[in-house]
Amino acid sequence: MRQRLVAAAFVAVLLHGPALCAQEQPSDSHDMSHVNMPAADLANTKTPELRELPGMGSDGSAHAMHSMESHHMDSGAHMKMTTLRDPKPGDEDRAQEVVEAARKAADRYQDYRVAVADGYKIFLPNLPQKQYHFTNYWYGFEAGQRFNPEHPTSLLYEKQSNDYKLIGVMYTAPKKATEDELDRRIPLSVAQWHAHVNMCIPPTEKKKEMWGPSPRFGLAGTIATKEECQSAGGKFVPQIFGWMVHVYPFEQKAEDVWSVQRQAAAHAD
Repeated sequence: MRQRLVAAAFVAVLLHGPALCAQEQPSDSHDMSHVNMPAADLANTKTPELRELPGMGSDGSAHAMHSMESHHMDSGAHMKMTTLRDPKPGDEDRAQEVVEAARKAADRYQDYRVAVADGYKIFLPNLPQKQYHFTNYWYGFEAGQRFNPEHPTSLLYEKQSNDYKLIGVMYTAPKKATEDELDRRIPLSVAQWHAHVNMCIPPTEKKKEMWGPSPRFGLAGTIATKEECQSAGGKFVPQIFGWMVHVYPFEQKAEDVWSVQRQAAAHAD
């Protein structure tokens, strides 16, 4: 039951940030000190498409993570990335400020037990993953309002025997955020955010077709348009998660800190 609440909260925050919080404002000055939503209330806040996804909170959450773990970041119709922009004056300095804040936040959590004590929850620990997300749902909620680089939504760990090695952090933004809004958070001349798109949720009698080597539905499915989805009796969701970006602040080179290839490796076969 606890894992189901955690998984549902993760999906609710990352997939549908705007449904849980106000539209992002141009200013990043919002005070989040008043937020005191019970975890159960957060977990039970679902939009219609979440309720229609078979097993959302358990099977549906596992499906989404499994799909992301099994397919490349640039896998065509189900992935979109922000356009890499030409550098502007000040971009490198702004990006470096994010890296320093990410490193400061990450340094505290080299030991994953400290992260857990501070409210980070491991997402789907029993599902083998290349990178495990330890997620702070309150920071995810905050990310829907404003960008605080010292509060990454997730910490990224690699499993090493019975331990976890911290390798990076993940920031999130509302799925309705524009590229200009994302650029204000982290310059798009340096970082590329990604989003998972064009998901066809199967009708109940076809939910098994989300799985297997050649699925029709879901983030790994062959169905990728609204017309195809409706013809198959499914529910089309243009974008299933909010925007995400990984940062690897312990790396020395900028191309490694913001490595799109390393992000891709988290989703590769």
